[in-house]
Amino acid sequence: MNTDKTQKPAPPRPRRAEYPHEEVTREIIGAAYEVYRELGYGFLEKVYETAIVQELTSRGILAQPQAEIEVRYKGHPVGVYYADVLVHDRVICEIKATDGLSSVHEAQLLHYLKATGIKVGLLLNFGPKGVQVRRLVY
Repeated sequence: MNTDKTQKPAPPRPRRAEYPHEEVTREIIGAAYEVYRELGYGFLEKVYETAIVQELTSRGILAQPQAEIEVRYKGHPVGVYYADVLVHDRVICEIKATDGLSSVHEAQLLHYLKATGIKVGLLLNFGPKGVQVRRLVY
């Protein structure tokens, strides 16, 4: 019988896997909530796009509205896509102002990520129930 009353410390928990560009996406999401606090629901996507670019810029974050990104097919340019907002040339932000996000919105962003070679995208919906965020990695 072991009378030792000392407990062994629990093994360390495995660290949560880090997301690519986690710090940048956290800043973008924070900016989206700030925009929603100020504007609320009911504007067109373009208003939210302009506001989030302004908010990100005020935080010292490089944000390009309607950024032109080349689309490639098997290594060859086949067209141009205009991202609603491109942040630090690493994260595509697709802005929505609908009742809710759908699988169609997610598929659209995944296609943009695949075609442009950019790995991380955020769907930001400024809807009647607040900001909805979907983070996609391709």
